[in-house]
Amino acid sequence: MSRRIAIVLFNLGGPDNPDAIRPFLFNLFADPAIIRLPNPLRIGVAWLIARKRSRLAKDIYAEIGGGSPLLPNTEAQARALEEELADMGEVKAFIAMRYWHPMSQEAAMLVKDFAPDEVILLPLYPQFSTTTTGSSMRVWRDACRIARLDVPTRIVCCYPTESRFIATMAAGLRAAHAEAATHGRPRVLFSAHGLPEKIIRAGDPYQWQCERTSAALAAASGIPDLDWVSTYQSRVGRLKWIEPSTEAVIHEAAAAKRPIVVVPIAFVSEHSETLVELDIDYRHLARDAGVPTYIRVPTVGTHPLFIHGLANLVRASLWSTTS
Repeated sequence: MSRRIAIVLFNLGGPDNPDAIRPFLFNLFADPAIIRLPNPLRIGVAWLIARKRSRLAKDIYAEIGGGSPLLPNTEAQARALEEELADMGEVKAFIAMRYWHPMSQEAAMLVKDFAPDEVILLPLYPQFSTTTTGSSMRVWRDACRIARLDVPTRIVCCYPTESRFIATMAAGLRAAHAEAATHGRPRVLFSAHGLPEKIIRAGDPYQWQCERTSAALAAASGIPDLDWVSTYQSRVGRLKWIEPSTEAVIHEAAAAKRPIVVVPIAFVSEHSETLVELDIDYRHLARDAGVPTYIRVPTVGTHPLFIHGLANLVRASLWSTTS
């Protein structure tokens, strides 16, 4: 008998229009995994931050048309994954965004209507963090309870060194490195979204997993004597964040007149952190600091090799004996 399999793709979410920016920011900073304060203090802080940052955020999203492209990009990945897994039975992929629609409650109701035999939770975060996958899992459990969705569920925790994910990025790195090398010896930055140090000190494995991704990618590139470093972007607030920052390493490379190649290792589709922060803000920073060339490797998106890797993670989860 053919199985009905629901795959739930976890992702951050993003405002789809200017009016959604402030409520999106509120949802983000109201998350107890992000602002680790008790209620009602956390809600008050989230309201203040969203109010303060909404104007700046509108300027950021205006650079890419007024809203985030994350949802259509994730939808394309969902459809590609369904096609790749068509031989497994009736497979349907659903999207559960964390901070903007469609969120977990909406996704859980759609999954219930689909009436699957099994559910696979697949984060589009290659590296595990309590602030991303962990937070999404928590709200998914709440959503299932409300929707009365009770079917066997398996979780793909993370895949920081999944071979096809790494191979897809390695191909992009080789091409970018060859182009940059015409301007000198490139400095390669494997850039990931940063976190406050206190979250890592509390036991979050994110930084360690990012470093594993970087090391695996450097090895898979096959580039002799590759000069690379793991860096972290998107710092906000006054807390001390994990280092080195992407911005600081750009300044170091500029001082040495080195070309730069930036590889986003924690993002699997294009959104504001890649299209604005990496492509516009850091590119301008590099140019103004005197970097001879700055090349950013695209995210893996719907590359067939990456989608095949995700499909294999789903297959392996379905074949496992635990649920």
